Amino acid sequence: MTITLILFGGAALLELLAHIFGKGQRIRGVFAAASLIVGGFAAGMLAASQLNIFSVLIALLSLYRVFNMIRIVEARMHETYLRRATLRTSLMLLAMQGAFFGIWLLWTDYRTTGFTTWSIVAGAQLIVAALLLLSVLRSLKRTSWPGETEHYSDKELPTVTVAIPARNETEDLQRCLESVIASTYPKLEVIVLDDCSQLKRTPQIIKEFAHAGVRFVQGHEPRPTWLPKNEAYDRLANEATGQYILFCGVDIRFAPDSISHIVSTMLSRKKKMLSLLPRRQNAAQGHLSLIQAMRYWWELVPPRRMFNRPPVISSCWVIESGALKKSGSFAAVARAIVPEAHFARELAKTDEYSFLRSGNLPSVESNKHVTDQRNTAIRMRYPQLHRRPEQTALVTLLESFFLLFPFVLAIAGLWVDIGVFAHIMAVSASLLLTITYELAVLSTRVNTWWFGLVAQPLAILADIVMAHYSMWKYEFSSIDWKGRNVCIPVMHVVPHLPDTENPRNV
Repeated sequence: MTITLILFGGAALLELLAHIFGKGQRIRGVFAAASLIVGGFAAGMLAASQLNIFSVLIALLSLYRVFNMIRIVEARMHETYLRRATLRTSLMLLAMQGAFFGIWLLWTDYRTTGFTTWSIVAGAQLIVAALLLLSVLRSLKRTSWPGETEHYSDKELPTVTVAIPARNETEDLQRCLESVIASTYPKLEVIVLDDCSQLKRTPQIIKEFAHAGVRFVQGHEPRPTWLPKNEAYDRLANEATGQYILFCGVDIRFAPDSISHIVSTMLSRKKKMLSLLPRRQNAAQGHLSLIQAMRYWWELVPPRRMFNRPPVISSCWVIESGALKKSGSFAAVARAIVPEAHFARELAKTDEYSFLRSGNLPSVESNKHVTDQRNTAIRMRYPQLHRRPEQTALVTLLESFFLLFPFVLAIAGLWVDIGVFAHIMAVSASLLLTITYELAVLSTRVNTWWFGLVAQPLAILADIVMAHYSMWKYEFSSIDWKGRNVCIPVMHVVPHLPDTENPRNV
């Protein structure tokens, strides 16, 4: 154990030295490589000599440290950002490993029996499962659409602009516009931005709706420091003349009276921003989803408002134009994958933001294909974790322990003697988690009811895989969103790194 601790300390020292040396110095890569070798050897020795939950966790965190060292060696990002991001990750991962070492030592001194250990583990999981069930029940109550709202005359209603960014869209764009122009709202402006589409059909579809009042806006290539979608949002916001702006994706379908219900509810509740969680179209016909279900789960189940992280959804949200400008408009979130989250946080401070679920009234549905759901998850998951490997590690550990492991423990308890009390708690936690997931599924029609009863563990695994794949793509590859690499603005990537060792090759 002593030798292992020394090796871990040596790997940590080499890792910190790799942060000290500047760009272009090969010694930096040498320290990083040495840290990888020593740290990997130490983690292997620890897991081989003392295999338990703590040694496994410490070894897993070592993999994230390896990942961080590779970030240093690759050096894809601007130097200042790279130094700050990698140093923060190193310190956080080292602190997490140190915490697990400390808990391990205390646990050893306490000399708990196997039954006591499993009872503590299952008890913690049961408490979290119960809290999540209470949280989703409260969330479903808060996000349900109000039954009645005040009636407003046409004169009292504000003007509304429906703003739709489109790039390389065809049938989805046409179906979306058909649902929008069928709206009964009396003061409606519809503008669609063609974001430099490579498909000629996209601008043609927009212009075909000109007779219905749809206004065509020609986009331009985004600035290097702007995410393309945010640049499109910014252009649409500048073109909009409505008092309220409704941003939506081309996968959204509105019922004729949906916009009227949305605006009336905002006025009645005195809200300046509303984010609407759409129901999934055709879910009852056997369309199954794991990725989108977890996307909705993250917005509905955890107590997000306790951490000043109100739930949001990108596909359909409305904001008062004055509140948008007061919050800094899109210039304040030029690189953000979820720009609406910033405005929601600002307006939630004064209770001027609401997050509601679509129902029969208003009927707003999403028709996103499974492939698009996967691509969206890859694009969004790592930025949602603040582009930090240490946060990816922490969330993965929490998901695995509290949301996945109860099912493993409940099944394993049938063959392995973990104690009757621990087994009962593990089974109870699994049932509560299943009920929680099923409530989220039924409330959004994202899956059929029977699939929701068995999909919770699969959805958690899919979420973990998506998070790590997204992290790898952002850090070491590229994420092409409709033909553009979004890694460059999001991750501060230098598109073509110059060869500082050989200036003639620049």
